[in-house]
Amino acid sequence: MSSLENAITAHMDYGGKRFEILVDSDLARMYREGRKNELNNVLVVEEIFENARKGERHKSSDLQKAFGTTDVFAIAETILKKGELQLTTDQRRKMLEEKRKKIVAILARECIDPRTGAPHTQMRIENAMEQARVQIDAFKEAEAQIDDVIKELRLIIPLKFEKKKIAVKVGPEHAQRIYGMLREYGITKEEWDKNGNLLTMHELPAGIMGEFMDRLNKATQGSAQTKEIK
Repeated sequence: MSSLENAITAHMDYGGKRFEILVDSDLARMYREGRKNELNNVLVVEEIFENARKGERHKSSDLQKAFGTTDVFAIAETILKKGELQLTTDQRRKMLEEKRKKIVAILARECIDPRTGAPHTQMRIENAMEQARVQIDAFKEAEAQIDDVIKELRLIIPLKFEKKKIAVKVGPEHAQRIYGMLREYGITKEEWDKNGNLLTMHELPAGIMGEFMDRLNKATQGSAQTKEIK
């Protein structure tokens, strides 16, 4: 178990009663966000409290009535997934900033300006989010917030999700060395022809096409052949 010095409270209300647990702040966040799968070391004290600060513990009968079990870890799992996690102001600020940066990165990577076909810069997206006063949920996955964020941003800047299909042909002198890089961008189909050429197909967000082409050309000294598939 972790130290009380880094402990915060998570709680859940049921039937007019509050059920609290003391948890490690960092590990509890990781567990709630799905970045940690086990509860080991998350609980600072293996007890369910009425009031954690006063050390007032719940009776077994209260736990059984509310959760159908008296197992501390089973109850803690429910509280962490469905209840509220009390964060310090600094912790909440850091979480919001991390989530905001991730959302901006996704939009810059996968969206384009339909007027020009070019991706928006991260600064342009950040400015639009500020202008639209977009609210970010610190606990909700960034990917799950994208649709709502886009609805608000479209009042400020035009956004469009677009993917492009591209065929790539790399000569035998570069094929083996560049294969790992091509896999980073997802290969939907691949083939090695009788001359040792590597042929691959990719479906990429339009916002990263420039990045992909730059890396491909540098890695093959401009010898790779590409064709966009309509």
